[in-house]
Amino acid sequence: MNVAGWWDQEDFYGPQETYKLLEKKDRNNKNYFVAGPWNHGGWAGGKGDRLGNIKFDSATAETFRKQIQAPWFAYHLKGKGNGKFAEAITFQTGSNKWKTYDSWPPAEAIKKNLYFQANGKLSFTKPPPKTDAFDSYLSDPAKPVPYRQRPIEQTYGPGSRWYTWLTEDQRFVHNRPDVLSWETDPLEEDITITGNILAKLFAATTGSDADWVVKLIDVYPGEVPKDIRMGGYQFMVANDVFRGRYRKSFAKPEPITPNKVESYSIDLHSINHVFKKGHKIMVQVQSSWFPIIDRNPQKYVPNIFEAKETDFIKATHRIYRSGATASYIELSVME
Repeated sequence: MNVAGWWDQEDFYGPQETYKLLEKKDRNNKNYFVAGPWNHGGWAGGKGDRLGNIKFDSATAETFRKQIQAPWFAYHLKGKGNGKFAEAITFQTGSNKWKTYDSWPPAEAIKKNLYFQANGKLSFTKPPPKTDAFDSYLSDPAKPVPYRQRPIEQTYGPGSRWYTWLTEDQRFVHNRPDVLSWETDPLEEDITITGNILAKLFAATTGSDADWVVKLIDVYPGEVPKDIRMGGYQFMVANDVFRGRYRKSFAKPEPITPNKVESYSIDLHSINHVFKKGHKIMVQVQSSWFPIIDRNPQKYVPNIFEAKETDFIKATHRIYRSGATASYIELSVME
């Protein structure tokens, strides 16, 4: 049983990748997947009824321990029960319900592209083939985008928010000039995303290296009667960072040609989340996430850890959104 937390601040990738690789050779049906709304190890203790400011309407960790984990061990260690388990059991956030699936990701999910548009809009409609339409920002390593609100406490020190930072309201960076945001209109119906997410960026930089941080965000309505503090909240449901030098190979990094448009495929892994009617879907792109990700000098050097102060340069990054270079997020939509 591969157990993952949707907001595991230390290793969300590991359990998912382990399940995927083992599944390729699971001829005896012994490989299973479970995911819930937890941080690192959050299923092991406590109620699991909330994480940071996000509430889940039930004690998800207790449900896991009593109704999923206990029967599993009872069967495999003591021979009790029938041994019939769902291939995948995941907690669906947004609807706040447990779901079972015959495969993970679910085979019935349909791939749909959510395209970046002009004026900070997102839409499932492909943008017109206008030449070289893009949005841009200036990235300065001396003024990096923080990964959580300042002050950033010692990771395991008193009062540290490290354990729940992935659920923090992203409005604290939303209007920074070095963070681009695109969002849909308020949704007219629920949209359920279950499975893998891929960001496909077409981008250029005046430097010779760049980091691309992509965040998929659930934007709450301006007014939330049940909890007024959640009005307008920007809840990050998927994210990751990609270092441009590895766009062709992780084994053989190479510099980026300045001002050349290149494609970047950024794995945002899998989620199970319902964007509720009246909410909006947002994507944010930035090029630093300090200090959880070391600063990219934006000038290619063989080893960033040996970069000199003079190697750290400002660079203008462009994200393209038209024609053959239309950037998008590939979503797994359940209909």
